[in-house]
Amino acid sequence: MLLCQISDLHVTSMRQLAYGVVDTTASLERCVQRIAGLDPRPDVVIATGDLVDTPSAQSYGLLREILATLPLPLYLLAGNHDGRQSLRAAFPDHRYLPRAGEFLQYALDEYPVRVIALDTVIPGQAGGTLCAQRLHWLEQRLAQSDAPTVIALHHPPFDTGIGHMDQMGLDNASSLAQIVRRFPQVQRIVCGHVHRPVQALFGGTLATICPSPAHQVVLDLDPAGSARFIMEPGAFQLHLWTGEALVTHTAYIDRYDGPHPFHA
Repeated sequence: MLLCQISDLHVTSMRQLAYGVVDTTASLERCVQRIAGLDPRPDVVIATGDLVDTPSAQSYGLLREILATLPLPLYLLAGNHDGRQSLRAAFPDHRYLPRAGEFLQYALDEYPVRVIALDTVIPGQAGGTLCAQRLHWLEQRLAQSDAPTVIALHHPPFDTGIGHMDQMGLDNASSLAQIVRRFPQVQRIVCGHVHRPVQALFGGTLATICPSPAHQVVLDLDPAGSARFIMEPGAFQLHLWTGEALVTHTAYIDRYDGPHPFHA
């Protein structure tokens, strides 16, 4: 199974430049084209939050228009820039999204690797949390099956060393770690939010952060570093289940010179 992850799309209404600089709409269009052209194609695509920059009907309408060109099963997860009700309203045909209840979280059982999407959003705040209700829901889902499992969430459950991003990280991550340690079928925790490819061991498994197809957060490990972004190459991630292990690759959305053979 090949799982494709995109994250932090930050689509704006009317194709406006994010922060007056970043053409996030064009970046997502190139990303979708790149994914659609992969051989082999992914079995499924999951978008781990910050789908739009502001949760307006116009932004979600444009997001839907772009993602509709992706000829693959697609699953969406909310981030801190998203609005749960606006997301539901924009994608009424995405029946996996709960129509009732506070949280947008779900489990996908129809693939060789089970995917559990976990809602970490605190409305109106940049940081995330996992309350007792959400953690109990996760624990129940994990107890249902010992199939290899990926947990997807927007906020990473570990500090990255990028100070301004860690300040708006995930509260109560230690409780998540305690649960994950009890379920060895969890092969990976996949996240977004930080706009960089980052990896760390967490709860006895590997947690990975997906870069953005548009702009990246500056790699600044000074705890007092300021919040800045940089136009490093946009990318997405591919998580390949080999039958024995989950292997993660970072793929860039733009084309580069090559491929060239190693021999003369």
